[in-house]
Amino acid sequence: MTMRRLVIEGANFHDTPGFYTEINRVFMADESWQLGPSLDAFNDLLHGGFGALRGDGPVTLIWRDFAKSRADLGLAATRDYLTAKIARPDLFNAARFQADLDALNAGTGQSYFQILLEIIAGHPRITLRPA
Repeated sequence: MTMRRLVIEGANFHDTPGFYTEINRVFMADESWQLGPSLDAFNDLLHGGFGALRGDGPVTLIWRDFAKSRADLGLAATRDYLTAKIARPDLFNAARFQADLDALNAGTGQSYFQILLEIIAGHPRITLRPA
């Protein structure tokens, strides 16, 4: 079984929308559709079945400029993400996202970057290699 190797270029983005542009470049190049900017969609992608993760087998995910991405998808990006969710109580559970924002501001909540790492860690066939 061949180990696939995929590379996220952290230098290609500086914010959450840019992260999804990069994810689409890496994972969805051979698809006729693009992944939307959603943590749930990212998680679904990592389950496989389409894009670069079609089929079985282990995958090594190299994430270049990892420290830059940690900063780019850190507190400010997370506040923007949570504030946008809170502003749309017709679509999202505003109370939950407010609690997440409160935890982030108190220093106990996860950044967007940390959430991404947790999602990746939940997929045992994917080995993350920060670079």
